[in-house]
Amino acid sequence: MRTDVQTAEPRIPKDETDTMSSSTVITNIAALVTNDPSLGDNSPLGLVRDAAVVIDGDRIAWTGESSKAPATDNRLDAEGRAVLPGFVDSHSHLLFAGDRTEEFNARMSGRPYGAGGIRTTVAATRAASDEELEAGLTRYLAEALRQGTTTFETKSGYGLTVADESRALRIAARHTDEVTYLGAHIVAPELADDPAAYVDLVTGEMLDACAPHARWIDVFCEKGAFDGDQARAILTAGRAKGLHPRIHANQLTHGPGVRLAVELDAASADHCTHLTDADVDALANSRTVATLLPGAEFSTRAEWPDARRLLDAGVTVALSTDCNPGSSFTSSVPFCIALAVRDMGMTPDEAVWAATAGGAAALRRDDIGRLTPGAYADLTLLDAPSHVHLAYRPGVPLVAGVWRRGVRVV
Repeated sequence: MRTDVQTAEPRIPKDETDTMSSSTVITNIAALVTNDPSLGDNSPLGLVRDAAVVIDGDRIAWTGESSKAPATDNRLDAEGRAVLPGFVDSHSHLLFAGDRTEEFNARMSGRPYGAGGIRTTVAATRAASDEELEAGLTRYLAEALRQGTTTFETKSGYGLTVADESRALRIAARHTDEVTYLGAHIVAPELADDPAAYVDLVTGEMLDACAPHARWIDVFCEKGAFDGDQARAILTAGRAKGLHPRIHANQLTHGPGVRLAVELDAASADHCTHLTDADVDALANSRTVATLLPGAEFSTRAEWPDARRLLDAGVTVALSTDCNPGSSFTSSVPFCIALAVRDMGMTPDEAVWAATAGGAAALRRDDIGRLTPGAYADLTLLDAPSHVHLAYRPGVPLVAGVWRRGVRVV
């Protein structure tokens, strides 16, 4: 089990790492997003015009003006296109079986979303084989990679038994170290009349079985799921086992989730739709990241989070997909960037930062989400001259190339 929350490294298939032996310079980049103000225009994006970036093995070795690029083993001409860090998707639910097409269709016909729909996925997931679950996971990961996502977090939460939660995490851990134990997604159906007994299970036998395979612990703190006292007990128990807290907070209603996240130094409070001024102030005076998930609001026709309010207060904001079969069945970070700009009050620069460096902050990582010397060589080449086109041209497949740990994978 990994307990150092600063240095976790997503796993890479062996055939990728074996090829990391030479240096490459990408030149003629119209706009390079470094996310380091000192390397570029002093903005948060650290934008460099007419730029180049040098990849040496699996790391960034140099960034700067294209005319000053050092000699390397290989050279690639970006032909006036933009380059930015690979997206960091810090909130997803990819270990599941089945889908909820009928629920979505009904909801679009007027039925509001509630937490209970999760039980449909629980039943399908329990019935699926390990091979079926892993095939689904790898399918969605490949889908996300094609759209520029180079780091992802994913959760359990659709098994809700000791055996099903632990197997989900074992499968996830074969593909990433950013694995989250979410036994506290909802109360398991068979214990619906005894939630206290389920909390005991989540903090006892289930936690013991799941902790060796996870880095994080999460809880859905919401009406219909777990209240503040239950959420505190679950996160505290996980922390005692070496798992660091994150929390689903204030999605459907006002609640204690955000304040609890700050109290427990959670890496992120996710959703953050219904906030009081005290909630915003608490986030602004903490290192807890507010992770916004606009795919959920889009898919449920719910109220949009007010990103502008959070940013103006000084809160660190991340953008993520919340990819799951019920309320946000998208793996596209570019789509979420476009939504955040159009409907949540973010500028294109803020949205791109939130989807890269913001996601890294939500995972407490400083080796991803930026293109600076020493960081992992995770980068995305756009078929566009600027990162602004991610919001300017919504729905258009702009990703022309993706490098993960120095290897071009798309």
